Amino acid sequence: MALCRSIFSTANSSQVTEFLLLGFSSFGDLQPVLFVLFLCLYLIILSGNFTIISVIHLDRSLHTPMYFFLCVLSTSEVFYTIVILPKMLINLLSVLRTLSFTGCATQMFFFLGFAVTNCLLLGVMGYDRYTAICQPLRYPVLMNWRVCGQLAASCIVSGFLISLVVTTLVFNLPFCGPNKVNHYFCDISPVIRLACAETYIHELVIFICGVLVLLVPLIFICISYGFIVHTILKIPSAEGKRKAFSTCASHLIVVIVHYGCASSVYLRPSAKYSSGKDRLVTVTYTIITPLLNPMVYSLRNKDVQLAIRKMIGKTGVSLKT
Repeated sequence: MALCRSIFSTANSSQVTEFLLLGFSSFGDLQPVLFVLFLCLYLIILSGNFTIISVIHLDRSLHTPMYFFLCVLSTSEVFYTIVILPKMLINLLSVLRTLSFTGCATQMFFFLGFAVTNCLLLGVMGYDRYTAICQPLRYPVLMNWRVCGQLAASCIVSGFLISLVVTTLVFNLPFCGPNKVNHYFCDISPVIRLACAETYIHELVIFICGVLVLLVPLIFICISYGFIVHTILKIPSAEGKRKAFSTCASHLIVVIVHYGCASSVYLRPSAKYSSGKDRLVTVTYTIITPLLNPMVYSLRNKDVQLAIRKMIGKTGVSLKT
């Protein structure tokens, strides 16, 4: 509770008590169309990720470290979208698009918490693939269930600690107007631009946090895949190489999209903030990436496909009964 008070303490002293989310208001009559489109995508995201979570939970053959981390990632993706998309959908059909000062801070805190957790989880999944392919004999020891649990917990705790630091930095600034956030949720750059004070130090600390969250795991993933490629090229059979590459392809696709879009938004000063461009890029990693994750892992992964067919088969039998 003390931490929450520290984040929101400036709400009482600030002249701004609520923010107006402009979102897609510039699209005018197209907003109902966007509502239908985003609602369909949101339902697909929820159903896809819940399917992945259910299949991994029910099928014992998927009780391995790789699928454990995928299950944690899918769970995080579900909450990640819940923080943003319902409010965005409501705003597309509403004239009143306001969000209270505390509500804005809360949304930013949980959005960043789950976003950073996802980045760190993708790094851990890269390490899992490295140990599985490059250290197969030591894999059961290096990635036992205790280690997997500790790594997942570390990602979650680190994600929300970093989020707490960034959110506190942003909302400890004075906000005396205007209160129009040129975005569809309370993101860092559009909110910090509304502050009535010098933000250079705050932006520098936030930029350093962004480098730690995005570049460090990405460099670690690149190094891991360098060793992975080197090991795969030593495999004599073409079929063995294909199988090894296929276990990494899904992870690589998600990493490229997620880190590429997030880096283009967060690894630059807010002075270079471009509302139209950022909204488009942000849609990619807040909607397309959570949508891409279950689709890629279900369409490209034969183990998950088989488990889904088995689950559908069991459901069909129970329905007939």
